[in-house]
Amino acid sequence: MTNVITREHIDRSMSYAAFRDLISSLLIERKTTGPKQSKELVQYTRLNVKLMDRIDKQTVIIPELMEALNSIKEQQIWVGLVEAWCGDVAQCLPPIAKMAVSVPKVSMRLLLRDEHPEVMNAYLTKSSRSIPKIIALKKDTLEELWTWGPRPEPAQKLFFDLRKKDEPFPVIAEAVQQWYNEDNNQTLQREILDILLRTDA
Repeated sequence: MTNVITREHIDRSMSYAAFRDLISSLLIERKTTGPKQSKELVQYTRLNVKLMDRIDKQTVIIPELMEALNSIKEQQIWVGLVEAWCGDVAQCLPPIAKMAVSVPKVSMRLLLRDEHPEVMNAYLTKSSRSIPKIIALKKDTLEELWTWGPRPEPAQKLFFDLRKKDEPFPVIAEAVQQWYNEDNNQTLQREILDILLRTDA
């Protein structure tokens, strides 16, 4: 079986810090990541930078998850599919990046979704190119260990429930944002913890 994510992808990937630097550089030019550019997407990106700054500072890894992270046996690479304008990326990526930098056995690498359709198309969510998508790999073989994303399960359910009711996107986005604010990335951490406890690596 051929791995979807190859060494070439890893070589082209970037760290979380480099992703943040890229966003800052693009915003100076009033741009965002991806081929589609608009004032709205640039504004979303500006808001996301403030959001990520706050989450970076406030995230505390829960003790149970820290224990599970420290129990990882083999070197892993967590590959994230992201774009700067995506609100779910802004909410979920900072705590996942903090998990990765907290332990020596994990490194976090990021790929821009729209520059890597061959990877994104292998990790669709109900035929949607939803992000963030996190793919954990063994570092030596790039064998896939697990995937997560694009949202914690309760947020995902809320999103789909509102979409079934044909609510307009701004209403859906505000409701999901409110859920994230109240949850404070606790559910995300619990979901990653559950995955790690089920994964013998």
